Parts: sequence; structure tokens; C-alpha cells
Amino acid sequence: MDPLTSCALPVVLVPGLGLGRESWSPTVRALLRSGTLDRGLVRTVLLPGYGLPGRSRRALTPPVLARAVVVDLDHGAPALLVGLSAGCQVAAHVALQAPDRVAGLVLVGPTTDPRADSWPRLVRRWVATARSEPIRQLPALLRQYRRTGPLTMLRAMDAARRDRVEEVLPLLTCPTLVLRGAHDRIAPEDWISSLAECIPDRARDGSVLRRWVTLAAGAHMVPFTHGDLVARAVRDFVADLGDRSSQAGSGW
Repeated sequence: MDPLTSCALPVVLVPGLGLGRESWSPTVRALLRSGTLDRGLVRTVLLPGYGLPGRSRRALTPPVLARAVVVDLDHGAPALLVGLSAGCQVAAHVALQAPDRVAGLVLVGPTTDPRADSWPRLVRRWVATARSEPIRQLPALLRQYRRTGPLTMLRAMDAARRDRVEEVLPLLTCPTLVLRGAHDRIAPEDWISSLAECIPDRARDGSVLRRWVTLAAGAHMVPFTHGDLVARAVRDFVADLGDRSSQAGSGW
């Protein structure tokens, strides 16, 4: 039996800016086909700016949004938390605020590199990355962006670009996987590797807490465009979690 299924580990997905459940669908399908996930234990958390419109003037900073996810995690077993793009920042703050509720953390294409935290630089990276994204995903992206709303997305992105995820990661204690698509210029390889270096390298029992991976293909939207590749990386990471939990007897 797969380690994840045997440990009944819930999986919580945090979408990227403006995105919804659809952005994870190909990856989830690939994980279900492989038997890595239990369908009943997978859920996507939608937040203002991240799949939901912002109907109030409440701050949309990653720490504030993380509190809503923590409430959702309060009841049940520790979860594998998987974030995409700016959703990685929300996920990292969840792991910081509620370390006992997070069994592992996966960050897919995390933002924001301090070298691109101004709007002009950020836009340039988005445009450069968009050239490597398949045009077939555009209708699905537009539907999700329309549902979230452009003003809410702008507010959320303005808050996210000021958030320093590289200052959060050194404070975490859960195993963490950082990954990116081969052509992702929003999350370039040197940024991903530097984030991995921020994470404490070993737990007190000597087990490794961090790893980073550049996938063989894809750009920023790899959970949607290259679900099989993302699923394979997550499956390997989850297998490690299961092995370590079995050896430790009581998990992380």
C-alpha cells in the first residue's frame, strides 16, 4: 500500500493567484491514477484573490489568508500542504502558524524573487514565462481569473509581492519540497535553489528536511499543463514522508 494512503494523510491544495480548483485537476488526476492519493482526503482551499472574489477591504496578505487555512486544518490529521505560485507564500505561513498541523510542504513555482518585486520587473517575468505556456490553457485561465476578479487579483498580488517567503522558510520544521517548471522565469532555478537553502537542512533525528527539483518541461503553470511530472515529484516526496513516519513510529 502507498505510504500516503496507508498513513491517511490529508492533502490540502492552495491555488495560485486568481486560480481555482481547476488549476490542480491534472495533477490530482495523475496522483489518483497512481494510487498516491485518497480522493476523499484531497481538498482545495479557495481564498480571496486565490479562487474567490474579495468582497471586503480585508487585507489580502499571505499571513492573514493563512489564518483562514489554519482554521480549516484545526480538526483532523496533519496534512500535506501544496501551494502554487503566490499560494506558496500562503502555504508557508500556514506551516509557520500551525507547525503541528502540517506534515509536509510542497511549493510549486514560489513567488516572489526580491529581484522582481516591483511591478515592472514582475510583469516582465510574467510576459517572458507566458511565451513558454501552451495557448490551450488560456480559456481555462481566463474563466478562473474572471471568477476571482481583476481588482481582487491586483490587491492580492500587491500584498504577495511585498511578502518575504525567504524569511519564513528558515523558521519551518516540516519536510519541504520546492519545484519549478524548466521554463519558469517567474521562479528561476537560482531563486528556487536559494529558497531550498533557506530551509533547515536536517531535523533533530538527522532526517533531511529539504529538497528542490526543476522538472523536465513546463513553465509556471505546471500543475495544469504537466500534471504527470508534478505528480511524480510529489509522489516521491510523499513516499519519503511515509517511510520516515513508519521509522519514527509517531510521524513528524
